[in-house]
Amino acid sequence: MKDKTFESALAELEEVVKKLENKDIGLDEAIKLYNEGLELSKLCYEKLEKSKELIVEKMEETEV
Repeated sequence: MKDKTFESALAELEEVVKKLENKDIGLDEAIKLYNEGLELSKLCYEKLEKSKELIVEKMEETEV
């Protein structure tokens, strides 16, 4: 899962949310999707944090 881009992970997370909003979903499937959503959410957060760190680092390099 780590090889996913931010955009693809976010798109998958959006699909998981749509599926979870379906009231006809069974409990086992809902739990599976919830766990998948947590992993995708964590991956997106980590990628955003890494990008933020890179931006801050570059900004600090350019400060005089």
